[in-house]
Amino acid sequence: MAQAVPLFHPGTSVVHRVGAGTKLLVLLAAGIALAIWRSPWQIGLALALVLVGYAVARLPFRALVRQVVGLAWIAVPLLVIQWIFASWQTGVGVVGSFVSLVLLAGLVTLTTRTTAMVDIVVRMSGWLRRFGVDPERVGLMLALGIRSVHVVIGLAEEVREAQHARGLRASPRAFAVPLIVRSLRHADRLGEALTARGVDDGPPAR
Repeated sequence: MAQAVPLFHPGTSVVHRVGAGTKLLVLLAAGIALAIWRSPWQIGLALALVLVGYAVARLPFRALVRQVVGLAWIAVPLLVIQWIFASWQTGVGVVGSFVSLVLLAGLVTLTTRTTAMVDIVVRMSGWLRRFGVDPERVGLMLALGIRSVHVVIGLAEEVREAQHARGLRASPRAFAVPLIVRSLRHADRLGEALTARGVDDGPPAR
C-alpha cells in the first residue's frame, strides 16, 4: 500500500484563512501567467513568491522537501532534454513554470481542506446541469485528482526505498516501470471501488 501523504495541515496562518475560492482563482491566474511569462527572472520571482507562501503558512519544512524530491524525478530529466534540444533559457522556463505551479498547488492543498475546494467547484459547476453534466461528479473528479497526486508521490517514495534496499543503481527506467505498474494497479482498485459504490459512466440520476 502507498504511504499516506497528508493533504491538509491544520493551521491559523493568513494563508490558511484565505477562502478556497480565492486560492483556486490565484492558482488559475498563476497558471495563465506562467504560460506567458517564462523568462528566468520571472520564473525565479514566481518560485520565490511560492516559497514565501510556504513560510507564511508555517508549514513543516519536510512538506516542502517531500514535494521537491518527488518533482525532481520529472523536472531534472525534462530540464536536461530542454537544455540539449532547445536552450537553457527554454529549459528553465518550462521546468521552472512546471515546478512553480506544482508547488503552488501543493500549498493550496496543504492549507485548504479538500471538502472546501470540492464544495466551491460543485457550486461553480452548477450551470453545467443544463448540458447534462452532474456538478457532483465534477467535484468527485477534483477530489480524486487531488488525492491521486499525493498517492503517486507516496508510490514513488516506495519504489525509491525498495531500490535502495536492494542496492539497485539509480536508473530512470528501473524507477519508472514499477511506478507505472503500481499506479495502474491503484487506478484499477480505485475504479473497482467506485463501481462497487454505484459510481459509473451512466447518466446522472434525476
